[in-house]
Amino acid sequence: MVGPRYPKFSSEMSEQSSIPGPRLPGATRRSALGLLLGAPLLSACTGVQQSLSQFSNPSSSSSPPAGPAGPPQQATTAGTGGVKVGLILPLSAAGNAGLAAQSMRNAAEMALAEFQNPNIQLLIKDDNGSPQGAQQGAQQAVEEGAEIILGPLFAQSVPAVAQVARARGISVIAFSTDSSIAGRGVYLLSFLPESDVNRIIEYSASIGKRSVAALVPENAYGNVVEAALKAAVPRRGGRLVAFEKYGSDRATPARNVAQQLGSADALFIADDGDAVVAVADALTAAGANLRNIQLLGTGLWDNPRVYASAALQGGLYAAPDPAGFRAFSGRYRTKFGGEPVRTATLAYDAVALVAALARTQGTTRFSSDVLTNPSGFAGIDGLFRFRADGTNERGLAVMKVTTGGGVAVAGSPKSFGA
Repeated sequence: MVGPRYPKFSSEMSEQSSIPGPRLPGATRRSALGLLLGAPLLSACTGVQQSLSQFSNPSSSSSPPAGPAGPPQQATTAGTGGVKVGLILPLSAAGNAGLAAQSMRNAAEMALAEFQNPNIQLLIKDDNGSPQGAQQGAQQAVEEGAEIILGPLFAQSVPAVAQVARARGISVIAFSTDSSIAGRGVYLLSFLPESDVNRIIEYSASIGKRSVAALVPENAYGNVVEAALKAAVPRRGGRLVAFEKYGSDRATPARNVAQQLGSADALFIADDGDAVVAVADALTAAGANLRNIQLLGTGLWDNPRVYASAALQGGLYAAPDPAGFRAFSGRYRTKFGGEPVRTATLAYDAVALVAALARTQGTTRFSSDVLTNPSGFAGIDGLFRFRADGTNERGLAVMKVTTGGGVAVAGSPKSFGA
C-alpha cells in the first residue's frame, strides 16, 4: 500500500492554531467552521511514497482481502474526554487490511495527542473485516454513549454500521471510497475518484484543452471515473471526442483511440502505475505520438512507474499536495518507529475534526448542518467538505509527471467556491 496523494499540519496543534476561525474578530459561524482544523506551516519531512491503488479503487474497498482473519481484538479506549466517539476498524482482518487498520488506529491516537486537551474519548472496536463485526462494534459503541461513529473502512460494512447509527440518530464518517454507500447521515472521508476527475478536467479546460479522448479500465473504478468524466467535460465547455474502456485486451481500445487523437488536444487515462504505463505503450504501438497531446490522469498516477515512463513525461494529474503527507509521515515515524499507510491520514483528520467540533460547536457539534458546512475543513490532505449526499469534495493540486516525481503546476485551493 504505497504512492503519495497528499498538505500541512503543525507538529503541536495548539488550541489557537487548530481552530483559528472562531478567534477572528467578527468571524461568522460559517467562516469559523471553514478553518476549523487549520493547517499551520510545517517544514517538509522526507516521506515514503505509498500507493493508494488498493484503497482508492471502489472494487478493492468493497471487501477485505481474501484469507483467514485473526481472532477479534478486544475493544479499547483512547483519551479520557467526555464526548464519546466510536472508531471501527478491521484490526484483525487478513493481510494488508489489518496492517492498514493498525496504522489508522495509530494515526487516530496521534491526533488525540497532538490536539491539546481534546474532550474526546475514542471507543475503538475491531470489526474483524466483516459486516457482522462492524455492526456489533457499532452497537457496542452507541450503547457506551458514542455520539458519532468513525469508520468502517470497507464498503460492505458501512450499511451495517449505518443501520445502527440511524436508529440512534447519529452520524457516521466512514473511510470507504465507494460513493454508492454514502447517504443520509453517512459521510465518506476518503479519496474519491470524482474529485480527481473534476479537478484535472477543470484545469485542462483552463489551459485551453477541451477536446478530450479517454481510456479507462473496465472495472468498478473505471465505472466511477466514466460517470464523473462524462459530466465534467461538458460542464467545463469541452467535448469527449473518443472514449474507450479496456480489460485484458488494451490493444484494440488503444488503436481505436489512437485513430481519433487528431481531433483531441488532451488524452485522459485513469488507472494505476503499471496499467497506465501499459496503456501508454499500447497507444504508442498503435501509432499515437503522445508528445503531441496533453496527457491527463488521476491521483493513482502518483507512482514511481509513471515517473519512470518516458511516454508519460509532462502528463498532468490531480492529487493532494504531497507535502502534508510527508510532514505527517515524519511525525508518525518519530512516534511509532515505522511508516504509516497512505490512508492513515483519514483517521487522523477524522479524529481531529470531531475533537475540534466538540470544542467549538456545543450540542450541535455532529449535526448534519455542521458536518456539511460549505466552507469545509482543512486537514492533513488539504481542504475537504462533505456534501449532503454523503460524498466529499477535496481541494486538490495539479501535479506534473517528471523523472524526479510529481511537481505541482497548480496549488491546492485555499477555499472552496460556492
